[in-house]
Amino acid sequence: MPEKLSRRVEFTPQTKTVAATATAAVATAPARALERGGAARPSKALPARQLVEITRTLSTLSDAGLPIVKALTILEGQQRPGPAKRVLAAILEDVSTGTSLSEAMAKHPKTFDRLYTNMVRAGEAAGELDRILGQLADYLERTQSVRDRIKGASVYPMVVLVVALLLLTLIFLVVIPKFQVIFESYNSELPWQTKALVDASRFFVDRWYVLFGVPALLFASHKALMRRAPGYRLAAHRIALRLPVVGPLLSKILTARFARTFGTLVQSGVPHLEGLEIVRGSLGNDVLAGAVDKVRASVREGEGLAQPMGESGAFDDVVVNLVSVGESTGELDRMCLRIGDAYESEVSRRLDAAFKILEPALLLAMAGVVGFIVVALFLPLLKIMDAMQNA
Repeated sequence: MPEKLSRRVEFTPQTKTVAATATAAVATAPARALERGGAARPSKALPARQLVEITRTLSTLSDAGLPIVKALTILEGQQRPGPAKRVLAAILEDVSTGTSLSEAMAKHPKTFDRLYTNMVRAGEAAGELDRILGQLADYLERTQSVRDRIKGASVYPMVVLVVALLLLTLIFLVVIPKFQVIFESYNSELPWQTKALVDASRFFVDRWYVLFGVPALLFASHKALMRRAPGYRLAAHRIALRLPVVGPLLSKILTARFARTFGTLVQSGVPHLEGLEIVRGSLGNDVLAGAVDKVRASVREGEGLAQPMGESGAFDDVVVNLVSVGESTGELDRMCLRIGDAYESEVSRRLDAAFKILEPALLLAMAGVVGFIVVALFLPLLKIMDAMQNA
C-alpha cells in the first residue's frame, strides 16, 4: 500500500518534486508558520487564477491519499512569498493544532468566501474532500472563464472609446483654438458648422472642470449610494434589468450564476436553505436576491423551489420548468448545472454578437465625428482662400 501511494503521488504533476520531503516538513510546519508570521498578518483576496490553482492542487494531493496536514505543507511550500503563502501558512498552523480545514479557511473570508468554506465543510462531513475540492475547482474555473470572456470581448471597444476621447480632447484644447485665431484675423462670416465647433471648443476650454468634474461627481455619488442606500441600490438594479438589450443579457448572466452556484452547492451536499443563503450573497443584484429570499421562505415551510421561483417573476419559464423536473426526478443539482451551462453559452453567443456589431459602430461614429470636425475647420479656410484669390 505505501508503494502504491508513493507511485500515485509521484505521477501527480503538483506533487512530483516535493512528496519525498513532506514528512519532515510536517513536523516543523507550525514552527515555520510562526516564524514567517503568517497568522499574524491579515489575509488579502487572491487572484482568481491563483485560487483555482491552489484548489486544484489541494484536490490532487487529497485524492492521492495524503493527510490534509501533509497536503497543506506541500502546497504551502510551493508558493512564492506573498499573500497566498501567508494564508496557507496560517491555515496549516490551525489545522496542525486540530482545527478543521473549513474552520481554518473561514478565518480568511477575503480569500475563501462562504461558498468555498461551506463546500469544504460538506466535503469533510461526507468524507469526500478530494471530490468536493475538484468540483469547487471546476466551478471556479468555469466562473472565471465567463468573466474572462466578458472582459476580453470588451477590451477592443474600450480601447476605441479611450482613443476617441483622447483625440477629441486634443482637438478641442489644442487644434481648434489655433484655427480660431486664424478665423478671427479675417472678418468673414463663418459657416454654422464652424461656429458650433468653435463654441464647443470655447466651452471645453473655459468649463473643462464641468465636463470632467460633473461626471466624476455623479459616478462617486452613485457608488456611495449603491453602498449605503438599499432603496437606491434596489432601484438601480431594477432599472438595469429593464434596459433594452442590456437587461435581458444581465438577467441571463445572473440566472446562470444562480443555477451554477446552487447546483454546485447541492451537489456537494450543502442543504438547500443554506445553499440558497450563500447564493443570495453571491448574486450582486438586489432584485434577484429578493426573489431568492422568497424562495428560501417557501422552502423553509416545506415547499419546493420551482413554484416560488415562478411566482417571484425573476426567473423565466424555462428555468422554472427545468427546476421542477429536477425536483421531481431527484436530480436538482444536475439540472441546475445544465441550466448554468446553457445560459453561460447563450451569454457568450450574445456577447460575441453584440461586440461584433459594436466595434464597427464605434469606428463609424468616430469617423463621423472626425469627419465633421475636418469639414468644419476647412470650410472657412477654403472661403478665405477664394477671397484672397479674388482680391
